[in-house]
Amino acid sequence: MSAEQTTTGLVEMQGIDVIAEADRTAKPRDLFMPWFAANVSVFGMSYGGFLLGFGISFWQATFVAIIGIIFSFAICGVIAIAGKRGSVPTMVLSRAAFGVQGQKVPGLVSWITSIGWETSLTIVATLATATVFDALGWTHGTSTKVIACLVIAAIVVVASVLGYHTIMKLQSVLTWITGGFTILFMALTIPQIDWATVVRDYPSGPWQNAIGALVMVMTGFGLGWVNIAADWSRYQSRKASSGAIVAWNTFGGSVAPILLVIFGLLLVGSNPDYAAAVGGDPIGALAQLLPRWVLLPFLIVAILTLISGAVLGIYSSGLTLLSLGIKVPRPVAAGFDGLILTLGTIWVVFFATDFLGPFQSFLITLGVPLAAWAGIMCADIALRRKPYDEQALFDSSGRYGSFDWISIVTMVVATIIGWGLVVNSFAEDATWNNWQGYLLEPLGLGRKVVVDGVVSWEGNWPWANLGVLIALVLGFVVTLLARRHVVRRQESDQ
Repeated sequence: MSAEQTTTGLVEMQGIDVIAEADRTAKPRDLFMPWFAANVSVFGMSYGGFLLGFGISFWQATFVAIIGIIFSFAICGVIAIAGKRGSVPTMVLSRAAFGVQGQKVPGLVSWITSIGWETSLTIVATLATATVFDALGWTHGTSTKVIACLVIAAIVVVASVLGYHTIMKLQSVLTWITGGFTILFMALTIPQIDWATVVRDYPSGPWQNAIGALVMVMTGFGLGWVNIAADWSRYQSRKASSGAIVAWNTFGGSVAPILLVIFGLLLVGSNPDYAAAVGGDPIGALAQLLPRWVLLPFLIVAILTLISGAVLGIYSSGLTLLSLGIKVPRPVAAGFDGLILTLGTIWVVFFATDFLGPFQSFLITLGVPLAAWAGIMCADIALRRKPYDEQALFDSSGRYGSFDWISIVTMVVATIIGWGLVVNSFAEDATWNNWQGYLLEPLGLGRKVVVDGVVSWEGNWPWANLGVLIALVLGFVVTLLARRHVVRRQESDQ
């Protein structure tokens, strides 16, 4: 069911329909640009503060950053294979594993995740604008934040409404601009690095804490994108190499974050003031280390990199909304999500007292069901030998059925187990998540302590956040074993 008209002027009208054969002209190397541009953001340096906050050394943090970033983006690459095989958005492809109607379970999680990510990036851009303007002595306060919020949100929404082809061209330009300026900013802050301080002040910590840092890296990078990974590969030719698709996804998504996180570790380890400021205003904290003359270019590039990631998120969240059964044109869906993005940004910027607490809670809470879904999808893709039946992806009575209860139950059970093995930051704006970790005490992995109404945990295991990894593994293994016969039956008469 291909769309008869994919564009109206500059606006892409292609929704969740199958991409026409004539339009599947992209090559695997084309995937490098959107993934690189979306992840070259200087926001990546802030993870230096996030990771060292787990009480681990520079070397431990570097190791988990490299492993976590590459592995998580490799998962994106595997899921991108489905885009080549089916030429529809990720959440529509998920119907083969969950059923045409059952897909709405992971679809809702995916939609909330995309909305959360794009809102987080817009929040960081808004806070950075206010901080840099204040440093330049131009203006400060509420008015600056309001204007910055509205302008940034408008840019994100407009680009998302225009659609795939505009976004791909935009990402190609942003890749060169932001990549070059990011190298300049790194060069200007090299004198701030004190290797002796990094090594002395951050000794090795418990390996359970390192696992917790690994989980945060995975959820903050690749696992945060898995639910939209096939949205950018659905324009690939069916003849494209699956290995090349995985490789270009992984390389494009990983190369910049690895360098940025390691550099951020060095900066944070050398500057206690920078480390303390990262949690409240990640980009603004970095601006304090730069000379005044470069602050305006820094702000522009920082905003562009954040917008780049937010555009991918809101474009895909609109597609996910359509996959849930909302009957509106794709541009309208993107605009609706843009409104939610704006409201969410306003709430955090003007009413929350902390950014890192809600952000970390968001990553972990949605990271668990998303990891379970990713495991299920990777196993389902590995089991398949043929392209998807495009018509059946839109037909509840077709070969994929209405509900696949094996996948649905697997995701629900893996999520319940996973939430029982994770804990969140207990910052003032994240206390709503204190219910998690309910399996830690029964399993002897930690003890919850409440002092004057403040919740904390004793022991190292709670902060390992094993629930994300366990949900990923459970989803993959159960699907690989329990759905083999289901996939063979689906493909038997194809």
